[in-house]
Amino acid sequence: MFGSHLSVAGGLVNALIEAERLNMDCVQVFTRNQRQWSARPLGDDERSVWATKLQELGWHRRRSSARTVSHNSYLINLASPDPMLWKKSTAHQRAELERCEALAIPLCVIHPGAHLGAARPSGQPHQLGADPTKDELAGLRRVVNALNQLHEELPGYRVITCLETTVGAGTTLGYDFQHLAYIRSHVHEPKRVGYCFDTCHVTAAGYDMTTDEKAKATLQLWDKTCGNRQLRVLHLNDSVGSVGSRKDRHAHIGRGQCGLSCFRAIVNRSPFDRVPKILETPKGKDDKGIPWDVVNIRRLKRMVRRHPRTR
Repeated sequence: MFGSHLSVAGGLVNALIEAERLNMDCVQVFTRNQRQWSARPLGDDERSVWATKLQELGWHRRRSSARTVSHNSYLINLASPDPMLWKKSTAHQRAELERCEALAIPLCVIHPGAHLGAARPSGQPHQLGADPTKDELAGLRRVVNALNQLHEELPGYRVITCLETTVGAGTTLGYDFQHLAYIRSHVHEPKRVGYCFDTCHVTAAGYDMTTDEKAKATLQLWDKTCGNRQLRVLHLNDSVGSVGSRKDRHAHIGRGQCGLSCFRAIVNRSPFDRVPKILETPKGKDDKGIPWDVVNIRRLKRMVRRHPRTR
């Protein structure tokens, strides 16, 4: 289940066509321009050609494991204390869920958002495992309220909202596993909420996976706090920033600070076998003219052991 975030330039279906060309198992897309509030409505033809290609690939969610993932707009902030921005963000997240449902995309990755209160001083490491601050707790509650409202407004939707781990820059939530667990445990319909584990973000937030032992311990903590069964998407990105740097910059696999042990631990953990593993690494080609997505997936596949896997 290896894939990448691919461009939808020229039409959404082009991401599926490119995934097929590169022999990928899954794909992540933006269903709209992620840096604009306005969004062009999905056309009937666009939905039709997307659905047809899904059927050709055997990727329709009713027939296989989830193979298509959406990432919501970066502008959306469900943790905002500004009533107008919170309302606007919630409305636009609803529109994203409606697009996912129309396109039979079963998973929608979202950042929990920023509480916009008191920020941790630059360069100060996170206190992972500590209780949320007053401002953080207020932000987490606003995310819960937004999700509850969306679930009430969209009954019967099958799209699962996947809360993503973050580096915790500024006042962003989600750098601590406990933040994600809090949100899911407090929504009225937790079955409609899952998680997205980003290796770059986790590393830069302060979780050390640079040795086999540390990687194992981090994944055990993840399972204890959030639960492997609720992990719906993996973002496999190496990190330019070191452990605890709070720097959100992605690097090619093996060319950053996560440590190969981080990726070995993930690709050899059996609960993650059917979880889409999405690259968000830089595009382009290497010095041999091979697309970097292909290079990175090959590196990950070489790490998969042939003997019994970690549970």
